[in-house]
Amino acid sequence: MGRRRRVAERRSTRRPVVVGGVIAVAAVGAGIGAWALFGGTEGEATATVAAGEKTARTGPLSAAEVTRAAEAFLTAWQNGDAAGAAAATDDPAAAKPLLTGYTEDAHIEDVAIAPGTRVGDRLPFSVKATVTHDDVSKPLAYDSALTVVRDTSDGRPLVDWAPSVVHPELKDGDRLVTGEAGTPPVTALDRDGGKLTTDAYPSLAPVLDGLREKYGKTAGGTAGVELRVVRGKAAKDDQGAELSDKTLLELSEGTPGEVRTTLSPSLQKAAEQQVAAKERASVVVLRPSTGEILAVANSSTGFNTAFQGSLAPGSTMKVISASLLLEKGLAANDKPHPCPKYFSYGGWKFQNDDKFKIEDGTFKASFARSCNTAFISQAPELEDDDLTKQAQQVFGLGMDNWAVGVPTFDGAVPVTSDAPMGASLIGQGLVRMNPLNMASVSATVQSGVFRQPYLVAPSVDDRKLATASRTMSASTLAQLRELMSYTAAYGTAAEAMAGVSGSVGAKTGSAEVDNQKKPNGWFTAYRGDLAAAGVVQAAGHGGETAGPIVAALLKQGG
Repeated sequence: MGRRRRVAERRSTRRPVVVGGVIAVAAVGAGIGAWALFGGTEGEATATVAAGEKTARTGPLSAAEVTRAAEAFLTAWQNGDAAGAAAATDDPAAAKPLLTGYTEDAHIEDVAIAPGTRVGDRLPFSVKATVTHDDVSKPLAYDSALTVVRDTSDGRPLVDWAPSVVHPELKDGDRLVTGEAGTPPVTALDRDGGKLTTDAYPSLAPVLDGLREKYGKTAGGTAGVELRVVRGKAAKDDQGAELSDKTLLELSEGTPGEVRTTLSPSLQKAAEQQVAAKERASVVVLRPSTGEILAVANSSTGFNTAFQGSLAPGSTMKVISASLLLEKGLAANDKPHPCPKYFSYGGWKFQNDDKFKIEDGTFKASFARSCNTAFISQAPELEDDDLTKQAQQVFGLGMDNWAVGVPTFDGAVPVTSDAPMGASLIGQGLVRMNPLNMASVSATVQSGVFRQPYLVAPSVDDRKLATASRTMSASTLAQLRELMSYTAAYGTAAEAMAGVSGSVGAKTGSAEVDNQKKPNGWFTAYRGDLAAAGVVQAAGHGGETAGPIVAALLKQGG
């Protein structure tokens, strides 16, 4: 048995942590293995495991051993002795960096630890402290727990090390850090200077997040200050998914900068109301003469399908395909054009909706009725990359170079052959678009030139907007406008566009999706200096689903 030290000989400057009325002062460090216990209750063990003792203690831990080990760890931690606290664990090498960072990186001070009631080898405890960063301080309080185990080499009672002992949110590889809360916040403004908030415009949540990510550091704001868990690479939840950083305490909110957008408050409000009436609806409104985005809205607030969706556009793609056929002399509006019930190409048999056919019809009639075989029948006359080039060179799509101001998907028209190439002509196969892309298509037809859509003026950050390498010929453009105008008045878009006056054009689309009972409904149109496009997923034909949404916004904006 080791000798007891007399309490009166020297007063410790440390603040001890008391477990169950038993006060333990631990001398912890390199080469020190002696524990002194005093003031214990009757029946508790007082034996010491001396440094260098050859016989390792085994068997269940006594209450005294659990108490001594817990108090040694908690007292050292409470007093800012990271090395001492780490040495009281069974993995000092892993414990010391985190315990050191508790003070140096997390700036946690004035730590006071209150042990709870021990249950076997486990001791719960509560922590109260202060987090200070520059001139800002806030109190911190939380609960945790530790477990005491025997050291595998000499049998000493030690704290079973785990990051969660320091804070229950910590996992292997994590750190506690107090500092700036990432990117400074921004206040987004509409074109008139009004604030854009998710309270007024719920579906703008991902757009506002994108604006903060893009402009937070340059908009003049300052970041808030927070205590947060910075995740290590190994941090995963119970299901194996990677965990993101987590804020534990906000010390200050920060000051937002301002970013002005091109959004119209009246059109944005109307767009929100329109998509709210349907499930899985998205819409975008543009100004063709400038490329300014006037409205963007989604039924779902979690993902910006209007800007980042990647969906087959169905027959709205025929606007691009028609421009290609017109340019190559494979079609002309008032000339006869085949629209059979079926057409086989590349090993696939294609058909029209409801298996209709148009006998002795013109290309204008086929476009207005949205005849699939009128387009696929021309596939044998095309090169595999013709449609890709048309989309890129005339409509500015599929080059992944748009600089809108927030993240976007810029369309995809990959080069394919045989049946997939034929399917691409009618917006199926591997073609992928979203409402922003298809609104831009209508805007290009209305204005005669591709102007990249943007949400924040390029002058704000001197970014370069995407351009198209060429425009359609005057003849092609005139015929394409006539096709869309005729469709809006007499074709599949007529019902939705009824009452939309002025210089208008439209095209409907329905895209089949595997394992989906109803197709995705698409609609793209223009009226004067407005262009819009929308999609309602799994709802049916575009003229009946997305059409009313787009038409209502064209009326509102006109």
